[in-house]
Amino acid sequence: MTAFEDKKVAAAYEALPEETRNGALALRELIFETAASLPSAQPLEEALRWGQPAYLAPKGSTIRLGGHKAACFALFVHCQSRLMGDFTSAFPGEDRIDGNRAILFDRPDQIDPTRHGWLIARALTYHL
Repeated sequence: MTAFEDKKVAAAYEALPEETRNGALALRELIFETAASLPSAQPLEEALRWGQPAYLAPKGSTIRLGGHKAACFALFVHCQSRLMGDFTSAFPGEDRIDGNRAILFDRPDQIDPTRHGWLIARALTYHL
């Protein structure tokens, strides 16, 4: 697991219910793995945005992780971007989606490194 540099981010994960935390941490690792393969996504910043762990690349769009009222955990992208529309066009019917802002998960084993890594890579390089 990638070490936390910000104690506030680590505390935000600790405050999540266990099932939500496990899923969000799995997505966190996928974000770091994906960013490591993208020189243009460096340096990757991990911070809190709206009280949730967030991931920002120099020319990217913010990714947030956290709980969701309709799922155990979610990967959020900027709702005014074309990210979710592009994702659902590329992978129609593959995931539960909350409008143009989030992919919803109930279990960590629903995370697909290829499919969800594709969205993460697009978000981290959105403004290139």
